[in-house]
Amino acid sequence: MAKKHFLYIVLIINFLSCRENDNTVENILIKGSDTEVNVALALAEHYMEKEPLVSIAVTGGGSGTGIAALLSGKTNIANASRPMNAEEYHLATSRSIHPKPIIFGLDALAIVTHASNPLDSLSLADLGRIFRGEITTWAELGGPEKPVSLYGRQSNSGTFLYFRDRVLAADYAASLKQMNGTAQIVEAIATDPAGIGYVGIGYLSEQERKLTTSIKVLKISSLSNSRAFSPLIYTNISSGKYPIIRPLYQYINGQPHGRLLDFLLFTIGEEGQGIVRKSGYYPISESQYAENLKLLDSEMAIK
Repeated sequence: MAKKHFLYIVLIINFLSCRENDNTVENILIKGSDTEVNVALALAEHYMEKEPLVSIAVTGGGSGTGIAALLSGKTNIANASRPMNAEEYHLATSRSIHPKPIIFGLDALAIVTHASNPLDSLSLADLGRIFRGEITTWAELGGPEKPVSLYGRQSNSGTFLYFRDRVLAADYAASLKQMNGTAQIVEAIATDPAGIGYVGIGYLSEQERKLTTSIKVLKISSLSNSRAFSPLIYTNISSGKYPIIRPLYQYINGQPHGRLLDFLLFTIGEEGQGIVRKSGYYPISESQYAENLKLLDSEMAIK
């Protein structure tokens, strides 16, 4: 940890030495992932308290929307809960855009049902069968005689794509209810005893992880006959035992400078990572931190 903090201090000192006597207000635009919007707002608010000469505007709309805005030059940071795809990178190249992925947090994608559902866990295989529409009633899994009610995100959502590619490896069932945002999934399942959906872990907790009493978080196992793990326990995430973990990205165009660089360093530094944790998500690893430093300032990062 000492090396990590030293590198961060060196970068900050270098940045501050370049901006003395600069009293202009700098605007930073952040757009994209609805999964990330709350934690992005928290990071922006804390940073603006420290830096009154910075104005940060945060909006959601989905990972695809944020990436499209970056490729159109309409945002400084594109928040994305999925990596950019080949088509997006090709479009970036054609427009002389040079995307850099800064990972600032980890999200455990949680599977939630109504609190009255007697099931405690699912295998990854059964989860895929449910959302592909191959399992249509809870009775097939030992639950009540109720039809499964599926909730998910819209197709412009990084979460929609990540869950489809990671868990289903196929298309969603036609019965999937596509919600505008993650909060809407939580609200819908809280009133639907037959509901099941996927949500970013940060939407299920407050600072002390007090869950909404109307929903439950299922444990998930990688294999049908193996132990299932909860995404609410950090050691299950850091050890990789929980099988649905993804990085949270901040995409930028090329080498950042000025207060944009300072803000990005803040998000991956000790204070920013504390805010990520308080927002319900998980901090990045040492190796992810080192990779971020290389992307942000390769000359100063230790090779």
